[in-house]
Amino acid sequence: MEQQASNNSNTLKIGVVVLLGALGLLGYLYYGSQTENEDLQKLLTGKVDELSSTKVKLDSISRSLDAKIAEVQALGGSVEELQKIKAQLEEDKKKLKADSNFSSKKYEGKIKEYETFLAEKEVELQKLREENGILTNQNQMLQTEKQTVLAENSGLKSTKDSLNRTLNDVSAKNEDLKQKINVGSALKAVKVSVTALSSRGKERSGEVKNKKIDQLKVSYILPSNPLTATNNKDVYLRLLDPNGGVINDMNKGGVLKYNNQEIGYSMKQSVLYTNNDQAVDMYYKKDQALKSGTYSVELYSEGFKIGTGSFLVK
Repeated sequence: MEQQASNNSNTLKIGVVVLLGALGLLGYLYYGSQTENEDLQKLLTGKVDELSSTKVKLDSISRSLDAKIAEVQALGGSVEELQKIKAQLEEDKKKLKADSNFSSKKYEGKIKEYETFLAEKEVELQKLREENGILTNQNQMLQTEKQTVLAENSGLKSTKDSLNRTLNDVSAKNEDLKQKINVGSALKAVKVSVTALSSRGKERSGEVKNKKIDQLKVSYILPSNPLTATNNKDVYLRLLDPNGGVINDMNKGGVLKYNNQEIGYSMKQSVLYTNNDQAVDMYYKKDQALKSGTYSVELYSEGFKIGTGSFLVK
């Protein structure tokens, strides 16, 4: 009996030792797994940061290319090479999104190439700016020469005609350039929509009854444009009834000039243009009953019609 009790005690001790060893091994494996997960998390975080930084650089280069394309077009230069590089850049941005084996080193070379290209194009653009300045100076010089020739010898008709033709060509080019710049920098209003608001502030769209309309909310987006100055813009709203007549309450509306004509508007709002695809809402308080039919909405700013829309009243 004593021998059997001694054997059982030894067996229990061995079992305890084995159990403790197993627990120690499990603890070691758990600690190693946790350490490995932390290392993997740090690696993934680094990859995300590198991917984000690369995307920011490519987006910045894209905006610089857009600005240069717009300026070169305004100055009358060729943008074929710039557009080709822009297309290549957009393709690289698409590949970046789908690159499961992303490595920042793979894109560093491309980014440097784009930056070098931009630097070279800036030199060419500066020459184009200088040439445009020279063209203006030539125009002034030719005007002076014209007056001198006419004063010295009125009989030099052929010379005068030649100078006139040259001056007309230069003036036409300058006027065309000015027009391109004005049109290129004009505001645009897109996604114009009209929502009816009840006296309780409930919004309704589509075909709305007149009695349900207390205010009209006209919403639109001003897309970004590198040529447009970021400052306050006066935006004029014209509401046209089904017969084409402008709804013009003189307490809110007035008259604006468009295409060398004076036209009535329904309300005016000053908008701080921020050049970031901003959303704008204009609220028009109804002062008279709106008869059934289709109404038109027109938006104007700085002498241009910038957007249109429509809505239905039952």
